[in-house]
Amino acid sequence: MPKTLPAITRRDFTLGASMIAASLIAGMPAARAADPTQLRISLILVSGVENGWEATLIAALERLKAEKPHGLEVSWKASDPLWGDEAGEAMRLYAESGAFDVIWAHSTYSDQVKKLKDAYPEILFVVSGSGNEGLGGNQYWAYKRVHESAYLLGVIAGLSSKTGVIGAVGTFPADDVNDSLNAYFAGARSVRPDIKTKVAFVQSWYDPPKAAQLANAQMAEGADFIYQLAANFQPCVEKNILCFGNFSDENAAAPEVVVSSSVAVWDPDVRRIVNAWWAHKAEGKPYDGNKEPVWFPLAQGGTALAPYHGLDARLPPGTAQKIEELKAKIIDGSLKVPLDVSEPKAG
Repeated sequence: MPKTLPAITRRDFTLGASMIAASLIAGMPAARAADPTQLRISLILVSGVENGWEATLIAALERLKAEKPHGLEVSWKASDPLWGDEAGEAMRLYAESGAFDVIWAHSTYSDQVKKLKDAYPEILFVVSGSGNEGLGGNQYWAYKRVHESAYLLGVIAGLSSKTGVIGAVGTFPADDVNDSLNAYFAGARSVRPDIKTKVAFVQSWYDPPKAAQLANAQMAEGADFIYQLAANFQPCVEKNILCFGNFSDENAAAPEVVVSSSVAVWDPDVRRIVNAWWAHKAEGKPYDGNKEPVWFPLAQGGTALAPYHGLDARLPPGTAQKIEELKAKIIDGSLKVPLDVSEPKAG
């Protein structure tokens, strides 16, 4: 990776704004007024690069770097997890440094961006996911839906469940969580209309003990497949029950039981942002950030189904072939996966 800025951490804030700004600028090339040859991105993260939400964005940036869109040398630096005023202060320092072209705040950060965007009109700000306000101008809103992949996971569960009961553990009942859970249940019902469903939320982006507690409770009620959005697969391992992951391929967390995952693919989102920045810098077009969510479906490469890692051998014969057929229908438009963002209920 090219030499980039040191990350902003909570510790930095005790050093004073001037020292942090100096550390930001250190080692970065000076901003160029001519045709751009480099694109420098700062990432404000909510959880850390190990989390699937963020890890999949980093993976997309790695692929973008290899592509060199518009001939650009792409570099980035990720912050430690920051929120609220600390995130806003980090963004301000990044903007003041002049060392970044794009500030990508990878969660619900539009409140912080709103205070900064007009003061730094040449910087392209990005916010991601539900809970944001569409501000337009130089703020772009990236949205991620993986509900089509979740639907396919539900079909696997519906075809494979021996008990006729499947479960799901979510983080918060947010728009872009509910869509996946509802699609998962819809997929199961499409092949098994009498399937029983269990659902619960940990009410946190990260609470492994609570996630385990809720998964165990669903298993005690007969669930033999769990769609785990809260990243704790230990109950599945202990009871040898197949689970599904979310946002990234989570098989490595529990290789013996995570049969597949609904994967977020940020490549089309990243290309949209790069093209908007290039059009502004190289062609003089004004920024025109979206005020409504923009998301890319499976057919446009916005989501994918993770590999089975050999665990399809534990599924009924023909299941993997059925999933491939349904996936092809989603891509060609002959199968429309319902988009339901209401809070899912057990049934």
